[in-house]
Amino acid sequence: MRPLTPLAALAALAALSTVTACGGSPAADSATGRSGGSGGGKGTVTVRIPDPGNAGVLARGKKDGSLDKALAAVGAKVAWTGSAGPFAPAAQAMNADQLDIATGSITSGITSLAQSPGFAFFTATDPDPVGEGILVREGSDITSVQDLVGRKVAVNKGGTGEYLLLKALAKAGVPADKVERVYLRPDQTAAVFNAGQVDAWAVWSTYAVAEIGAGKAHFVADGTAIGSDNYSLNAVRSEFADQHPEVVKALYTYLHDNSAKEKRDPAAYLNVFTDAGPTAVNGRAKDVQIAFTGKGGTVDPIGPEDVKRFETVARFYADQKVTPNKVDIAAHLLDIEKLS
Repeated sequence: MRPLTPLAALAALAALSTVTACGGSPAADSATGRSGGSGGGKGTVTVRIPDPGNAGVLARGKKDGSLDKALAAVGAKVAWTGSAGPFAPAAQAMNADQLDIATGSITSGITSLAQSPGFAFFTATDPDPVGEGILVREGSDITSVQDLVGRKVAVNKGGTGEYLLLKALAKAGVPADKVERVYLRPDQTAAVFNAGQVDAWAVWSTYAVAEIGAGKAHFVADGTAIGSDNYSLNAVRSEFADQHPEVVKALYTYLHDNSAKEKRDPAAYLNVFTDAGPTAVNGRAKDVQIAFTGKGGTVDPIGPEDVKRFETVARFYADQKVTPNKVDIAAHLLDIEKLS
């Protein structure tokens, strides 16, 4: 992926659904530049990141100490704050100076930028070709996007789900008002979907893997079939990036290098802390996740070709009335290669 020219560039990292345990702490003081430390030195910068759970690059970095080592080299340390999840609450937490880094999709990023953003994006991961799409139950009579006419489809409002559905309908020439969107939180949708209260679910790998792995569902259209431009991005709180660019750059380097390792050996980044319980992935679901990750992208700088695709999503969201106006995404991007 080519780095940005004088266009700005920035993307996203690790989101969160809850931000309890945030704020009012020494970590918060450090992260905003009020870092402490003994003696007369500058002190250690604390960067607040949602806890990564049991899988992925950050989970492995947390367990083996490699992330601590990478950050220590630039005088920083991590404080795990809240838990990884949807980007919208993570964006709110960054705006409230309760979080410094978060990961999310370009779609959720655009709707969050339509508010009063206090963050920017500094990395991009290419759209998932096989791990996101329109999910239907096994045995469903829905065999194409056209079959969604008159049906109910679960989506997360303004995020990946709503984008995938609208994009799929537009490509298939189906008017959006011919399909009923049922707005649900992703973590509350599986029960509704499996009970047959909705006919399909526009969703991504985080939630699709369990359904597909259990043999209960399949994609009627995946990211490739839909023509998705749904990048995954890492975001940073704007004030933090201004004050600690060297920390942001070190974090980017860590994510870039280790996402490439994860793509080569996905199994090594699953069940990092435990292979049992609700956070573990086993059986066929593990095989599904490994296949998805192996075909996915890596964390890269935002290049000019990426910005064009971001702008396409922003225009699409405005045309579909998801946002009141076209969001100026380019104004909220950082060029990671120009940080020092």
